[in-house]
Amino acid sequence: MRVIPIPARAGITGFESPAAEYTQLGLSLDELLINHPSSTFLAFAEGDSMQGKGIFDGDILIIDRHETARYGDVIVASLNREFICKIIDIPRRLLLSSNPQHQPVIIHEYDEFSIEGVITRSIRCHRKSPLLSEK
Repeated sequence: MRVIPIPARAGITGFESPAAEYTQLGLSLDELLINHPSSTFLAFAEGDSMQGKGIFDGDILIIDRHETARYGDVIVASLNREFICKIIDIPRRLLLSSNPQHQPVIIHEYDEFSIEGVITRSIRCHRKSPLLSEK
């Protein structure tokens, strides 16, 4: 991967071409974004409940099943056979949104609940990729 060795800031109106100063980054995006390849899967985010954490509708979520969920982690869980993306509050048995318009979800004893993985990264595509299915 070639990286332009300058910081990009919002509002830049012009700068000299850094193309002659490309540097080689000895790292692939897979290595950068995925810690445990054999236990990682991808999903699309839906809705606006996690916008406060920087996760928006249509973002790609990188979910690691190897990681153990800790208090405050953003997770993907199965709650009564429905996949949800929330912040886990283990001591209070709550699933929290980062958008104040969404109420906390209580995990009751009778609920079918399992943590499917911890969201370690999210990716936002600013142009549609031909490799991704219609989203």
